[in-house]
Amino acid sequence: MRYHHGVQLLLFTYLSAAFLPPCFGGGETLQLNDDVLGLIVFKSSFRDPLQSLQSWNEDDQSPCAWRFVRCNAGNGRVSELNLDGLSLSGKLGRGLEKLQSLKVLSLSNNNLTGAITPELALVPNLERLNLSHNSLSANIPSSLSDIPSLQFLDLSHNSLSGPVDDNMFQNCPSLRFLSLAGNRLEGTLPSSLSKCATLNHLNLSSNHFSGGPVFSAGIWSLTRIRTLDLSKNALSGSIPTGISMIHNLKELLLHGNQFSGFLPADIGLCPHLTKIDFSKNLLTGTVPESLQRLNALTYLSLSNNFFTGDFPQWIGQLSNVECLDFSNNGLTGSVPSSIGGLKSLRILSLSNNELIGDIPASLSDASSLSAIRLSGNAFNGTIPNGLFDMKLEELDLSRNELTGFVPPPSSKLYENLEILDLSGNNLKGDIPAEMGLLSRLGYLNLSWNNLESRMPPELGYFQNLTVLDLRSNRLIGSIPGDICDSGSLAILQLDGNFLAGPIPDEIGNCSSLYLLSLSHNNLSGSIPESMSLLSKLKILKLEVNELSGEIPQQLGKLENLLIANVSHNMLVGRLPAGGIFQTLDASAIEGNRGICSPLLKGPCVMNVPKPLVLDPYAYGNQAGGQNRANGGRSTSTGFKRRSFLSVSAIVAISAAAVIAIGVVVITLLNASARRRIAFVENALESMCSSSTRSSNIAAGKLVLFDSKSSADLHTTNIESMLNKAAEIGEGVFGTVYKATVAGQGTVLAIKKLVTANTLEYHEEFDREVRVLGKAKHPNLIPLRGYYWTPQLQLLVSDFAAEGSLQAKLHEPTPSSPPMSWPNRFKIVVGTAKGLAHLHHSFRPPIIHYNIKPSNILVDEDLNPRISDFGLARLLTKLDKHVVSSRFQSAAGYVAPELACQSLRVNEKCDVYGFGVLILELVTGRRPVEYGEDNVVILSDHVRVMLEQGNVLDCVDPSMGEYPEDEVLPVLKLALVCTSQIPSSRPSMSEVVQILQVIKTPIPNRMEPY
Repeated sequence: MRYHHGVQLLLFTYLSAAFLPPCFGGGETLQLNDDVLGLIVFKSSFRDPLQSLQSWNEDDQSPCAWRFVRCNAGNGRVSELNLDGLSLSGKLGRGLEKLQSLKVLSLSNNNLTGAITPELALVPNLERLNLSHNSLSANIPSSLSDIPSLQFLDLSHNSLSGPVDDNMFQNCPSLRFLSLAGNRLEGTLPSSLSKCATLNHLNLSSNHFSGGPVFSAGIWSLTRIRTLDLSKNALSGSIPTGISMIHNLKELLLHGNQFSGFLPADIGLCPHLTKIDFSKNLLTGTVPESLQRLNALTYLSLSNNFFTGDFPQWIGQLSNVECLDFSNNGLTGSVPSSIGGLKSLRILSLSNNELIGDIPASLSDASSLSAIRLSGNAFNGTIPNGLFDMKLEELDLSRNELTGFVPPPSSKLYENLEILDLSGNNLKGDIPAEMGLLSRLGYLNLSWNNLESRMPPELGYFQNLTVLDLRSNRLIGSIPGDICDSGSLAILQLDGNFLAGPIPDEIGNCSSLYLLSLSHNNLSGSIPESMSLLSKLKILKLEVNELSGEIPQQLGKLENLLIANVSHNMLVGRLPAGGIFQTLDASAIEGNRGICSPLLKGPCVMNVPKPLVLDPYAYGNQAGGQNRANGGRSTSTGFKRRSFLSVSAIVAISAAAVIAIGVVVITLLNASARRRIAFVENALESMCSSSTRSSNIAAGKLVLFDSKSSADLHTTNIESMLNKAAEIGEGVFGTVYKATVAGQGTVLAIKKLVTANTLEYHEEFDREVRVLGKAKHPNLIPLRGYYWTPQLQLLVSDFAAEGSLQAKLHEPTPSSPPMSWPNRFKIVVGTAKGLAHLHHSFRPPIIHYNIKPSNILVDEDLNPRISDFGLARLLTKLDKHVVSSRFQSAAGYVAPELACQSLRVNEKCDVYGFGVLILELVTGRRPVEYGEDNVVILSDHVRVMLEQGNVLDCVDPSMGEYPEDEVLPVLKLALVCTSQIPSSRPSMSEVVQILQVIKTPIPNRMEPY
């Protein structure tokens, strides 16, 4: 209580002193007490859980002996106040304005909240102000510009928001250090920054600054700048020449923005540059040759841009470079052998370019290398043996065209290598046994090669291995029982090999596994019960093997299991009662010998004991004794005893007879029903065909799959409906018309297909369209029929009066309410279920090929229905015209593999488009947005925001409140679906299951699509 009364008294004294003149003869004492009073008042606004400021006593005549306080030896006034890292909380209060000699104020790494008090500007001699790493909010007060003596200002890593006043730095004659990094500041950079002529460190990174051209504000005129960091904002425009004016520049960090155009040619005229990072922008052109002059450069990153041209052959000139990252560009040509002369090089990343030729053997001369990343190029030849004789921690040569054998690692690799990825090449031969000596290896990926060996038992020696991926090779033999001896394995993928024998019981030792994939092998025997010990398991894939018996009921206890597939084995019996198994769709269990499920049409085979038949010799020894008494001859009595059947046997035989009779009766009834259905279908088709021929043979053949809403269409001249006034849309595969059936008022949609490359013969066309006509699902627009002549092909389907998702999302009427999150999520789930039906209910699957909002129609309740699916089946090939039109009409939705490979269309193309659709629904933005000076790719933008931890800033604000625990995983799912690598994208059935888990985490409430 004494402390609180003392504070109140001091506050009163403090306020009184502000208005009363100093007493005669006591002015000096009052001046000394000003610092005490000011600090005590300042302290009163804090909570001090560590009692760090306990020594501050209002009864003291001077604060110079207090902890964290330093005074000027000349006048005895407080000059420095350092309260860093004391866990102080509360708000910045008043009091410091009494400290007229204060030069240094540092409160960093505390828990301060609220706004920055404008009264700080009343400290006239303040030179250093550090409020970094707190939780301060609101705007930066413009009054800070009234401190002319300020040399150091650090407000970084708070929650400051809003724009920075354009005149904020109009008066900064002494400012040398300015950091506003890690806040939520927005708007354009203040033009008054160019007035800070003495500035040598400027850090505005990790904010929301936007706009351009940035450098027109005069940043290049800050000739004393040594560190310039504008990274991780949304700055755009070009980077002009003039950087050579900053002669002392050492670090230039502009990564994570939207800068476009060429790099300035004079960048190499800054001789002191040690660090350059232009990564994650939209820069184009070639790598400037002037960079070779930067002898002091230690870090150079141009990754994730659009640079083209040959890889710089002068790279060996950068003698001091330690990190070189040109990944994710379009560089061509070969890597020169001079790169081996970079003795200081530690990290080399050239992944995802178009580089060719051999991997330079001279790389092994770069003795400091710890990471080599060359994936996603077209390197050929063999792997240089010298790379396996280095002290590397990471070696990634995946997705190239390398041949030959995997070199055995040397002793230098044994204690260093943590990541080894050689996947996606043409390597052959054995997996070297020495691999088992890589004691620190955590990631091993040799998948998608032609390795032909047995799985070496040494793989069980790995103590730190978390990922083992040997998919799609030619491995033989059995799975080693000690493969999980380390206990750290989280991902085990052995699918697509020739592995045989049983799944080892020791698989239960893989206690850390969350992904187990053994599909597409020759594994036999039963699924081990020990698999139920894998409590962390989320994905289990055992399809296409020769596994038999029942699925152990204990697997139903795997509460974390989200995806399971046991299809195409020899399994029988009931599915486990718990967990994910009761919600599996048909594609996950089909193709077995007798799994019991209402989703399957096949037999249900139960592994139960056969009916018991009693042995007639089991009751006493009379028969046997009599037989022996007669010298082994069978008497008539003995014969009769052995001929009688037991009661159990009679019951079993009777039951079997009843079952057999029932099967025969049901079979006959089914056959009769099928004949009746076939007769009705043939009669209807005959009526339709005859009606068409009789009405207008010259007009072509009209085939209707059912009579719903189209009974009078036969009598209509269908070609007359195709007039310009009825046209409602045009796409890659043709033009859509709105048609009203005469006499009914029923409205249909008629799509006139493009004629180029359409199936030439009516029989082929009929077969493919009938497959599409069988696609019936609540989330699909059904195909009603077609019209065919050699010159004209039409498809007839339902007309959706409510319009498309495109209109609802991007072209709403003024009276349309904004779409809420539940409605958007409903569209995501419904579209996923419709695509899953197309992909998994047909063999071969029906590929949509053109997923985008204009092909998702919605009803009045915003239930989605997919239209225009499977039209690629009606073309003999996807020619350049169609592909070009596809890219132009669906920019942003097209899977990247269609642009760089031989036009392979599969389900993963649809998954990519679906992922973009999710992003569009959640953010409300289009997949590609064009500005004056830049292009924003939505998937890349969201991915960057996720990496920065700000992904929820992407959410469309118009949809109002939303649950973060749903929106965040949906955004992450979208980014997985839009992976650049098709095999990394999930199947649509997996997507449906994941969405159901996101919406309703309780497994037994999930519904099949």
